Amino acid sequence: MKAYSVLEVTINDDSWIPAYMESVGEIVLKYGGTYLANSNDYEFLEGKGNQDAVRAIIEWPSVASAKSFMTDPDYLPHLHARQAGTISNHFLIEGKA
Repeated sequence: MKAYSVLEVTINDDSWIPAYMESVGEIVLKYGGTYLANSNDYEFLEGKGNQDAVRAIIEWPSVASAKSFMTDPDYLPHLHARQAGTISNHFLIEGKA
């Protein structure tokens, strides 16, 4: 069953971004992931939130593939760099059959 990563990323230090952008797309593909959205161009239809945050949605073939991506040794340095330079919220949502 498909799963979806939904991220809200508020950038405090952008020094990690070039290396992240250069490498992480290939690692996402390795686990069957597809970026459905990745932008700071959106509007709030309901609720409150940080207007400066980047929002991203990644579709995965399964919850297991998303979790495997998160623990991939090639991804971990990028994950730690992103976490150090941002305030991030990452939700993993299982799709409906």
